[in-house]
Amino acid sequence: MGKGWFLRWVMVVGVMGWCVEVEGLGVNWGTQATHQLRADTVVQMLKDNGIQKVKLFDADESSMGALAGSGIEVMVAIPNNQLAEMNDYDRAMQWVKKNVTRYNFRGGVNIKYVAVGNEPFLKSYNGSFLNVTFPALQNIQNALNAAGVGDSIKATVPLNADVYESPPNNPVPSAGIFRPDISDLMTQIVQFLAKSGAPFTVNIYPFLSLYGNDNFPFDYAFFDGVANPINDNGVSYTNVFDANFDTLVSALKAVGYGNMPILVGEVGWPTDGDKNANVGNAFRFYNGLLPRLAANKGTPLRPGFIEVYLFGLIDEDAKSIAPGNFERHWGIFRYDGQPKFPMDLSGQGQNKLLVGVQNVHYLDSKWCMFNPDAQDLSKLADNINYACTFADCTALGYGSSCNNLDANGNASYAFNMYYQTQDQNYMACNFEGLARLTTNNISTPTCNFIIQINPSSSSSLRPPVVPFLFITLPLILIL
Repeated sequence: MGKGWFLRWVMVVGVMGWCVEVEGLGVNWGTQATHQLRADTVVQMLKDNGIQKVKLFDADESSMGALAGSGIEVMVAIPNNQLAEMNDYDRAMQWVKKNVTRYNFRGGVNIKYVAVGNEPFLKSYNGSFLNVTFPALQNIQNALNAAGVGDSIKATVPLNADVYESPPNNPVPSAGIFRPDISDLMTQIVQFLAKSGAPFTVNIYPFLSLYGNDNFPFDYAFFDGVANPINDNGVSYTNVFDANFDTLVSALKAVGYGNMPILVGEVGWPTDGDKNANVGNAFRFYNGLLPRLAANKGTPLRPGFIEVYLFGLIDEDAKSIAPGNFERHWGIFRYDGQPKFPMDLSGQGQNKLLVGVQNVHYLDSKWCMFNPDAQDLSKLADNINYACTFADCTALGYGSSCNNLDANGNASYAFNMYYQTQDQNYMACNFEGLARLTTNNISTPTCNFIIQINPSSSSSLRPPVVPFLFITLPLILIL
């Protein structure tokens, strides 16, 4: 197999009480959901599954409060939209006081890292955060030092794998370099991380190597072998995770820091929203990844232990789908905190369903469906687009779990998702007479018509019910 496709995977990445987990294994806990599970129940679920590390995307008080006293190691985060503010050292000091030292007491939150931004150098951001990320990193670490916690809490920047690459004329891991347009900036950041004793944090997504690239060798995204591995000066690469990771190792070596600790901030596989995003592929991916981590196999250039955070913990139905419909389906748990498929977080291959969130309360067993007696269907498409503008219809997309529904089924799915998002408000199941309620579960063997979590037992972020207006959804629906 030629080396040309190897470069392509680098390019596409731009965008248990009874369970003993893999050493160093953590999870990403995102909260961009219309109906968030109560933070204390999520923390208990983490403990029930033996998960001892969690990476957040902010410093939300409910999450932090629930984590207090749990002993779970935490990476708190500063969102990208706050990076410019952190260029002011006084504001950085205030942030550290409010979100770090405030929890630094016996029985408090076990904070280990502060994530400064999240993939701020993505090419798709068009340089928006190039000038503010490094000063923010410096100020936060210096503020941690000034607060007396800098020895135990380190600031780092979770970066996407598109910050490094192999040159087109030699697309192998050993030729890895930092992206030429940000090479000087990356070198400065690496030098600062080394000086402060912080790890380099990278997000690696084999799934994205497949997404939108039908020429990528499918099996190379997994860990169970390929017919034609990449040969890099006698070193054999049988999976894209190792090749990607070692491209970073080489890039670090090229700037004089080949031994810098590397933390994998995100790695996972989505279960819906794309033809390759399904439970079967997710199971295959994790069933290959976790035993390798448990065995401390490492990679050819960095054998041994790797600290990894799985992405993600729970599905998030309010995430942006700009990168793809799959963005709302990364969780190893469903929206309601229930496990999707068997896993063994110890990496021993004893797969069983993880312990889900306990005592989840749901809305009534009612669904909103297309009204078969409706006479005027002229506004059906408009109503479906409206429903999917304010609710999650990504499962209807090409190759997704509900893609096989007929036209009436598409309408029913869209109407029900909106109805559930609106907490089953009776006004949310009308759609100009095109919808009606039913107490019969209208799910199919492959498509789940959900009942949403009762807002009294969750944090609800649903949009308000608003009068009907036409809003185009550029995403899915074909009647």
